[in-house]
Amino acid sequence: MDDSHSTQEPRSDEALMLSFRDGNARAFEELVARHRRGLFNFLLRSVQNRSRAEELLQEVFLRVVRSKDRYERTAKLTTWLYTIARNLCVDESRRAKFRRTVSLDAPRRGQEEDSPAMVETVPADQVATDDAAAAPQIRARLAKAIAQLPDDQREVFLMRQMSGLSFKEIGDIVGAPENTVKSRMRYALEKLRQELADFDTR
Repeated sequence: MDDSHSTQEPRSDEALMLSFRDGNARAFEELVARHRRGLFNFLLRSVQNRSRAEELLQEVFLRVVRSKDRYERTAKLTTWLYTIARNLCVDESRRAKFRRTVSLDAPRRGQEEDSPAMVETVPADQVATDDAAAAPQIRARLAKAIAQLPDDQREVFLMRQMSGLSFKEIGDIVGAPENTVKSRMRYALEKLRQELADFDTR
């Protein structure tokens, strides 16, 4: 009977969240399915550790569950989700800097080993080459270059390029004017182009 409605427009994130607030658990499952990949990519490239990114992803959705009764449709749900994710990354960065401060002689290793996994979903059109043989090298270099961007530029780049958020949404998330966000993106892209300049044969 319900098959005739199977082609109807999918409900918006906000409508699903309101439905979840009212007790529809399947609405939450759909939200998770929609956003877990984008959020995970953002978290992974922010904390550069797969298992930690998975833990933070679970924390994002756990906070959504805890806050569902207070949810009001005042902004895009993606803005709320990425604000939670960004705040977790900021806290994680502070903890990491503290750990480095108290353990300056700790061996530095493992960063490059994670690079291929970190860049699994980098859009192909972000790589300025047609040489397929060089692609793995470029992916590794790109991952390393992204990791070395200043925090404010890296988060804008990841939200825009990896998660597809608008500059306005990013501005709402990071608490900066849209023009400032665009400037950070421009600086990030310029630094990445410089890092990959030797791969550009044109």
